[in-house]
Amino acid sequence: MLFIQFRTITVRNLFILLSVGILWSCNTSTQSPLDAIMSSDLSLIKQVADNIEKHEVQIIYTSIDRQESGIKLKRHTFNLDTTTYFYPASTVKMPVAFLALERIAELKKEGFDIDIHTPMFFDSIRAPQSVMRYDSCSPHSLPSVSSLAKQIFAISDNNAYNRLYEFLGQDYINEKLYEKKIFTNSHIITRVGVGGFNREENKYVNPIDFIQEKDTILHLEGRFSEYKIQHSIHNTIKGDAYMKNDGTIVKEAFDMSEKNFINLADLERSLMRFILPELFSENENYAINLEDREWLLSSMSNLPHDINCYADNEDYYDGYVKFFMYGDKKSDIPDHVTILNKVGVAYGYLTDCAYIRDEESGVEFFLSATIHVNDNKTYNDGIYEYDDVGIPFLAELGRQIYKHEKGGR
Repeated sequence: MLFIQFRTITVRNLFILLSVGILWSCNTSTQSPLDAIMSSDLSLIKQVADNIEKHEVQIIYTSIDRQESGIKLKRHTFNLDTTTYFYPASTVKMPVAFLALERIAELKKEGFDIDIHTPMFFDSIRAPQSVMRYDSCSPHSLPSVSSLAKQIFAISDNNAYNRLYEFLGQDYINEKLYEKKIFTNSHIITRVGVGGFNREENKYVNPIDFIQEKDTILHLEGRFSEYKIQHSIHNTIKGDAYMKNDGTIVKEAFDMSEKNFINLADLERSLMRFILPELFSENENYAINLEDREWLLSSMSNLPHDINCYADNEDYYDGYVKFFMYGDKKSDIPDHVTILNKVGVAYGYLTDCAYIRDEESGVEFFLSATIHVNDNKTYNDGIYEYDDVGIPFLAELGRQIYKHEKGGR
């Protein structure tokens, strides 16, 4: 059995481990482990499983079995529907972070003397854009791709994502993800967690200067995106009412048709391309250099206390953005368990897409799931059952898959 220590592994060694070969496998058992879990009497599962339609549950579980003859993947799904809309919230930050590293690699090849740690200043040329020239979480107190990406995975920082979105722009993000066959009917077309940006304003991105010792070494003009959604998604009109930003309740269904969307299978593909690049062709992978890939693998395993600016903040406990297995607990995640993931929380939707590895047992798998918890069917009012239903369900689902994995070792 081959083991991966992600907190110390180099990308070179990862590639060596993967180069033993790859085998794909379909599920041939009479009952999927997901069906068994969802039909169990476990209280945290049953309260959701008894009303699947209400909670819009979708799950993908992919086991990873490393053998001398190669890597064997076995994929199971529950209620997966790639054409029905759910709000992905902050999960969109993950592929954007990956692409930001790819874009830096491209600019370096074009002859610009920059890397992922080079300071970058964000200007503003139209409302409601804003300036960013200071980053309290950066080692040099200046924004950079590396600092922003680290914050995305450590605490799911909205501003960090928005700045990388502005660095790339809609056209680049969507065209790249479709070229790589990661996206099938998904789209990233908005910033998140910031007011004032309608569909049109999200097409505009800020000018950016990359700075070295107070000199501008690369200037990127503000850009306008021409990207247009060219696919159909069902059920984008949700609920019975929504709250406007001024607190007014509108007794009409909530239209999500102009918001971001990543179906669960596309989301898993985004993470799998980064974790197991050897499964895919060169054109399907993120074009990130080895040093940057190694850095991001390490950064994705960071917990909030590993980041200086969050280390003393008790609100950011280990499971803060690690819903599977640990989301409903404030205890420490054991050192031998590594979770590389991205969660999303908004409008009553909870989503997590994760690669989970236990160094002690050799357990290793991908798990992705989404759940909707909005009993009053009102959106943007802040009244959702995250802590009572959603996060406990995802945590228990992760524990049960982990238990299933250990039982097969």
